Amino acid sequence: MPAKIAIIGRPNVGKSTLFNRLVGKRLALVDDTPGVTRDRRPGDARLGDLRFTILDTAGLEEADAASLEGRMRAQTDEAIADADAVLFVIDARAGITPSDSHFANVLRRSDKTVILVANKAEGRSGESGLYEAYSLGFGEPVAMSAEHGEGLADLYQALRPVVDAVEEREEALIAAEARAAEAALPPGEIAETDVELATDEDGEVVEEEDKGPPAGSAQRPLRVAVVGRPNAGKSTLINRFLGEERLLTGPEAGITRDSISVDWVWRDRHVKMFDTAGIRRKARVQEKLEKLSVADALRAIKFAEVVIVTLDATIPFEKQDLQIIDLVAREGRALVIAINKWDLIEDHAEAMQRISDASERYLNQIRGVRIVTLSGLHGRGLDRLMDAAFQSYDMWNRRVSTSRLNRWLDGVLVHHPPPAVAGRRIKLRYVTQVKARPPHFVVFCSRPEVLPESYTRYLVNGLRETFNMPGTPIRLSYRKGENPYAAKAKKRKIH
Repeated sequence: MPAKIAIIGRPNVGKSTLFNRLVGKRLALVDDTPGVTRDRRPGDARLGDLRFTILDTAGLEEADAASLEGRMRAQTDEAIADADAVLFVIDARAGITPSDSHFANVLRRSDKTVILVANKAEGRSGESGLYEAYSLGFGEPVAMSAEHGEGLADLYQALRPVVDAVEEREEALIAAEARAAEAALPPGEIAETDVELATDEDGEVVEEEDKGPPAGSAQRPLRVAVVGRPNAGKSTLINRFLGEERLLTGPEAGITRDSISVDWVWRDRHVKMFDTAGIRRKARVQEKLEKLSVADALRAIKFAEVVIVTLDATIPFEKQDLQIIDLVAREGRALVIAINKWDLIEDHAEAMQRISDASERYLNQIRGVRIVTLSGLHGRGLDRLMDAAFQSYDMWNRRVSTSRLNRWLDGVLVHHPPPAVAGRRIKLRYVTQVKARPPHFVVFCSRPEVLPESYTRYLVNGLRETFNMPGTPIRLSYRKGENPYAAKAKKRKIH
């Protein structure tokens, strides 16, 4: 396990900018507004030949434990406790503030290795703050500018002993476990492997084709994004999955800003789940910070394999819910609808009937999509939700042989042939699947440009029903076959 380094400091000192610099991507939202970051976000950092996990955190503030700022402070305290070392970031231009001195004492009591970073130290404006930093008692500060990439060599020298110490500790632990396992074997025996290698006739090992690890394995966890309107219970749901208060929650709408990924294991299957900001109607999104949060949520949808759209059971299938569902379907992601806050519903049978009717009326483009009722607060229905997610993923990856597809097409043409346009019949000759994730089928026909949209919907629904792909986005395109006599006719005209 790599070393964990937490970035700590008061608001607006450049912690998220430093985080983005170390991971090499613009993962964390950055803005001039103080307090942009709320949840703690892990990232894989690289600095020269050093590899470690970096934790971005909310700005340290003194506040009541029940308030939003107090809950943010609790998340930062968890990051400090979980880290091997701390990067304590100050603003060199502003100098040492009373808040810096207070939180320096907090870090001193944590008994963690503290590396003092004087950010925004470019130019002469940061010199006075750099000298003031010595008064905090953490030794020589690392002068740097995270925005411009200055001072990274000094930061490398400060982090090197910490990362090396953690690696040595991990290697010693692995060696001790290996010795203990070897000592547990009977005398004269050696450890055996359960991996069978393919060999040829001469007994030589033959390298097999690498098909990649399956989804849900440790090497390739299933990527699941949880999206929905604000205050639909997305963060509470993920916290219940994890069994801890990993993500910031509360009665306030719009708490989550960054798309935070968390890794966990469900029934021996590995999952990387993304919590996202609530997506409001575009007309209501005015502030720059909310626009960045929504863009981050939309990016999470694009990179996910399964998307769980979370609806509030008290007001399901609002117009914005339908727009989010349509967006996921157009992106071609495997989809599951989670009806959260089911514990607030008194008459479950009546509510379920309303939800079923609304699904039939509004979700024709993903007919048969899985709908799971649950309570994220009380932990009810979570296993059913994950079962539905993995089943939707399996259907999203489904491939159908060309022979089965063309037998299905023959039956379709017998029972419901395409309509004649301008007195001429449209011939559907051949169908094949060109890709999965989502399933994409191509039909070769004579005049695809005049084929009605209604007939395309009929074919898509037929594919979904015949090959058992309910709720899966299906893409169907057409190609016009070449006329084998066109070249001969052209030659006759030339002569």
